[in-house]
Amino acid sequence: MTCDASARLSDHALSVDWTMLPRRVQAATQAFLFDTLAVGIAGHGAIHAPEVRTLARLWTGTASGEALVLGAAGLRLPAPYAAYVNAYQIHSQEYDCVHEAAVAHPMATVCAALLAEAGRAPVAGGDFLAAVVAGIDIVATLGAAVKGPLKFFRPATAGIFGCVAALSRLRRVEHDVAGGAFGHALALASGTMQSHIEGKPTLALQVAGAARSAVEAFDLARAGIPSPENAIGGPFGYMALFENEPDLEPELDRLGRLWRVEEVSWKPFPTGRAAQGALVALKTLMARHGVTSANLQALEYHAPPLIHRLVGRRPLPDMTVPYARLCFAWLGALVLRDGDVSLGAFTPDQLTDPVLLSLAQRIAVIPDNNPDLAAFVPACAQARLFDGTVLRLDVAQQFGSPDWPLTLDEQLEKARTCFAFGGVDEALVPEVHALVETLDTAVDVAAELATLLRL
Repeated sequence: MTCDASARLSDHALSVDWTMLPRRVQAATQAFLFDTLAVGIAGHGAIHAPEVRTLARLWTGTASGEALVLGAAGLRLPAPYAAYVNAYQIHSQEYDCVHEAAVAHPMATVCAALLAEAGRAPVAGGDFLAAVVAGIDIVATLGAAVKGPLKFFRPATAGIFGCVAALSRLRRVEHDVAGGAFGHALALASGTMQSHIEGKPTLALQVAGAARSAVEAFDLARAGIPSPENAIGGPFGYMALFENEPDLEPELDRLGRLWRVEEVSWKPFPTGRAAQGALVALKTLMARHGVTSANLQALEYHAPPLIHRLVGRRPLPDMTVPYARLCFAWLGALVLRDGDVSLGAFTPDQLTDPVLLSLAQRIAVIPDNNPDLAAFVPACAQARLFDGTVLRLDVAQQFGSPDWPLTLDEQLEKARTCFAFGGVDEALVPEVHALVETLDTAVDVAAELATLLRL
């Protein structure tokens, strides 16, 4: 592995020029920024979000700071803790965008860190958008370079490096400062998959911690405090410690030629991305073939091993909300009963509903022998009805992927549901969308967002 991977990544981030990017890259960046803001607003109403905000105020020992919190009118926190709260809100409902090949959620950390830093001093829109592109590039490059199975929780562990790269580009720091931020990020990187297995809110808290720590790492570098120079490719650097079977060099060679934001996928449902192809397949079987909870004997979703690992868990009578969001069997039962999965579905009554739990026992994820440990497709849904009918639906791509994106109307409708859930006036959705579409002309991104969202 190259010994100057940190330098190559940070140098790339610093080189991103919004005005020189292809229009399709700019459009994707604006679309996912809009989506992330909406999801972060929805997160204001997420489980444990009030406690997280209360603790952030306790930890900072102050009632006021410089950075806004999405959905929280009048609340300002010091930048690291605004990043913490916003990142938690963005990821806590599993509704934020994802880079499938990297198995990472780049915007949850990157957007939260950038909003926090933008609250400290005015940031021009073009710099903010370029920083988003840079941050996504770094997260996705690190994730796409891995050939082995997940060892740590990559949205947090790779996310912190995407954040410091984005912050470096935002403030146009010198190359040595950007490199130093990578070194400090290595010392602060963490995130375990145990939270995923057990379905604990610690999963989103790890994303929050990465965003907060990224702001701190960036500040340490700007203060001139030395840090490891070979944070990514060194013998005890990120790739060696946190990843299985990394091959970074080919991905580094794609920097500046492949813009990773174009590879990011929307989430049409507030669930794990790995469940979403199965949910669409089930909805299609219901619409085309009349599958119902009454006539379905069994549903199997045959999919790559990653799908089974991420959402193949069995339903439990005492499930937590994060566990249920990553349980396709329970989510499928919800779709059979209600026709969809909504933000408001994850309530104690729903999670313990014996009818839903019984129906979920008929649904399972079956891993196939796909050798690609990061693959989401191909897959197939097989439904067996009580009358003996067997139905099969092949899944070649997932709704929300770059090849099957949400339409503008679908993006706006998702945003409306997010605003409503987060307690923000749905009528503001078109105005926020218009602001993001012209954000490159903004003089002070945080101020304009705060004014529009009445924060």
